[in-house]
Amino acid sequence: MSQLINANLQARRARLEEIIKNLHELTVRIGHEDMAKTVSELRNRIFEPFMFVIVGEVKAGKSSFINALLATGEEIAKAAPQPMTDTIQQIIYGEERREITVNPYLKKIFLPVEILREIAIVDTPGTNTIVEHHQEITEQFIPASDLIVFVFEAKNPYRQSAWDFFKYIHADWRKKAIFVLQQKDLASANELAVNLQGVADKASTEGIENPEVFAVSAKAEQEGDPASGFVALRDYIASNITGGRAPALKLNNSVVTAQTINERIAAGLELRRDQFAADTRFREDIQTTLSDQVAQSNKQVDLMVENLLMSYDKITGEKLAELRDGLSMIGLLRRSLASTFGSTPDAKTWLGDLAAGLEEELNSRLRARLNENVVDLAESIQQMVKVIDLKIRTSQTILSNDHELFSDIAERRENVLRDLQDQFNRFVSNTESFTDKDLFADRENLAPNLAAGSGMAALGVILMALSTLPVLDVTGGVLTTVGVLFAGFSTRGKRKRIVEGFATETQAGRQRLATELDDKLKSYITTLRHRIEANFSRFDEMLGREEKNLAILEGMHAEISKDLEEMLAE
Repeated sequence: MSQLINANLQARRARLEEIIKNLHELTVRIGHEDMAKTVSELRNRIFEPFMFVIVGEVKAGKSSFINALLATGEEIAKAAPQPMTDTIQQIIYGEERREITVNPYLKKIFLPVEILREIAIVDTPGTNTIVEHHQEITEQFIPASDLIVFVFEAKNPYRQSAWDFFKYIHADWRKKAIFVLQQKDLASANELAVNLQGVADKASTEGIENPEVFAVSAKAEQEGDPASGFVALRDYIASNITGGRAPALKLNNSVVTAQTINERIAAGLELRRDQFAADTRFREDIQTTLSDQVAQSNKQVDLMVENLLMSYDKITGEKLAELRDGLSMIGLLRRSLASTFGSTPDAKTWLGDLAAGLEEELNSRLRARLNENVVDLAESIQQMVKVIDLKIRTSQTILSNDHELFSDIAERRENVLRDLQDQFNRFVSNTESFTDKDLFADRENLAPNLAAGSGMAALGVILMALSTLPVLDVTGGVLTTVGVLFAGFSTRGKRKRIVEGFATETQAGRQRLATELDDKLKSYITTLRHRIEANFSRFDEMLGREEKNLAILEGMHAEISKDLEEMLAE
């Protein structure tokens, strides 16, 4: 039966090792070096004995306690009046006594002591020591521990630094702990009773159910005094840990520790997912804002064109009526007679004046109407740009740059967002962001007007400048054709041809005005949208990478969680 149990234990150890290997790969992919080291240590210690980690403040009597517990008659753990080294001492079983220095901060001591066949003891530096690295290396050793033995001075077990360290052990790592009041020979019976109860109450307050508290005297134990308190402590160890139970307990502790680490990762990934979701909503909100603005601006263009065509139709209609009236038989006769006496221009001169009047009215009245509508369009676009700028500045930050695991991710996001703000500010301030070479082809004389403003402030000037562009020079085609017709005027038979030609050309001009103005303004609005969107290219790349990375990390985490839960269920 014992062989079967042992085989099953070995199989479960091997399975856990594979799970922790996957956990280590996850921490490496996350890029958190300290956590990766912790998981690597945990994996390395799966096959080691059940580990007691002795912690407490300097001068609490930890080293003397260890020496008394091992009962070798030797000073295994050095008891010095002052901390001299950063070294952690791991005391494990060996057929003969020897020491190995693993690194500057860790020494292994092998001893032929029977209890060490089932447990290993780790002597740590004081939690309140001033020696460099002591607390850091002690904290690195805690995650791989199986039982924390917290040693206090029997006369004063209430030092804040010791209990702060206990909170770290219990809250962060959920480690099983027992409490030892050492040097009880230095405390009175009343002090000892009060402090035993005080430590039990304090431990209960910190979340320990039914805390185990022992009072011992290493000095009395080494002197052979049966009242040293070590009998009760050894009975606890024999009843709860040794006697064949230690390997299974250690395996379970390792599963819990791996789960604790995985849960920390889960909490961090949840924040990363929330941040990604918030950034995605922010980006979608920007796109919605731009789409709504494009739709609104296009409607404004439609109204603008409609208003301009109404003015155009009114002007050309009036001139067509004037032309028909002037070319009527009575009108021509009256003009012919009047021109004989020099008081009225002849027909050719009159036709030229009519054409000139058409040109002047189209340019002045259409330009004025266009400028009125362009002001509204420019103000609408300017307001949209301001809204986007505000959205960028107030985008939600969920993952802080001091996060335990993902501070680097948060900092990179913060840098990308800061660059986006700076880039958008430069975009808004740059006049060229709002110009369009298609609108300004061969119009170099517009440069002085644009130079008067900068960036978004020049938007109105840029749009108003459309009124001087060839897109509105519709009279050119009309006047050319009408001029040819007028120049060939000699008989009344030409009248119908002139009127029809005028009507045809003004209609063609109307169509060109509508098409070119609609196309150019809507194309300009679309171009502005693309230019604004281009500012978000780096932000979009960040979102793309984050989506892929989260999918990988969350997938690895979910698989590890499932495997650990199955092991705990067993």
